[in-house]
Amino acid sequence: MFTLFMKYLRWLLFPFSLLYGLVVVVRNWCYNTGIFKSRGFNLPVIAVGNLDVGGAGKSPMTEYLIRLFKTNYKLATLSRGYGRATKGFVLGNAQSTATEIGDEPAQFKSKFPNITVAVCEKRVDGIEALQADHNLIILDDAYQHRAVKPGFSILLLDYNRLYDPRLLLPAGNLREPYSGRKRADVVIISKCPATLEPIHQTKIKERVRPLLHQEVFFTSISYLPLQQMDGVAASMSIDTDTTIFLLTGIANAGPLLAHLQKQTLHIIHHKYPDHHQFSLKNISKLADDFWACTSQKKIIITTEKDAQRLGGQELQELVKKLGILVQPIGIEFLNNQQSQFDKLVYNYVRKY
Repeated sequence: MFTLFMKYLRWLLFPFSLLYGLVVVVRNWCYNTGIFKSRGFNLPVIAVGNLDVGGAGKSPMTEYLIRLFKTNYKLATLSRGYGRATKGFVLGNAQSTATEIGDEPAQFKSKFPNITVAVCEKRVDGIEALQADHNLIILDDAYQHRAVKPGFSILLLDYNRLYDPRLLLPAGNLREPYSGRKRADVVIISKCPATLEPIHQTKIKERVRPLLHQEVFFTSISYLPLQQMDGVAASMSIDTDTTIFLLTGIANAGPLLAHLQKQTLHIIHHKYPDHHQFSLKNISKLADDFWACTSQKKIIITTEKDAQRLGGQELQELVKKLGILVQPIGIEFLNNQQSQFDKLVYNYVRKY
């Protein structure tokens, strides 16, 4: 009943979507015609982003690119740092928290301590601060940041949303009209079933309508072995008797929930909005429920991104007692397309 109510409520918001769309279209037109300036840079700049609100797998794709280039290039990731308490340009370090640089950048720095991780609302200023000491910059979640003209743009489209109505905010989920896809060099259909058949891939391409210069790739989520909060491999295994307490504050926990349901049906989901700053009250509620559970085998699992927001001083003691485990993820290319994608991106970077 609530879902039906929200569906009709969104249609009532359609006039506001028209107004929002007008603003976005005019803004994009100003950038396209040169009235507003897009700044290009004399070093490779790769932008990763999507058209709609919510998770389409930008962080796993950014991490894939980091792994691809970190050995041979002095690279930096540059993000806005959504949800951080700081302002302006900030360089991440080993002690940086999600409060200081945002959860995704904190995750990048934790997993790849030898690369530069920076945040800045104005990406032009951020690139200017980084370019002297780096020869590759990866912009995370920057597809709509038109002030920068990236040399290579990767657009992610969530498989699970391909057939949603293409409506702009607030009636729909799109940040900009679907025509914005034309700026992409590569289109990636993310979060696909690993067994997606060729006939369905063909139908998806017909739905997406890529331009002649745009290559389309299909990827699925790869769920890696569970880890402890410090990154050490966890010894706990999951079976049908395991009760999982799942803690998430991400845009779409559906794929993770479906993955865990293949292993056990005993899942208690503590679900919060995307980028939610976990409070002591939130974690105390999780602890009370966990300790009250009579299951002989029970664990708490969270995502890598959420784990970055569990490191606050007031939460540390309780989080440590709970022994929360982290579910890391990666991406896998379907159709053996990984080498083709790698070559495409490498060819762009090597031009510099």
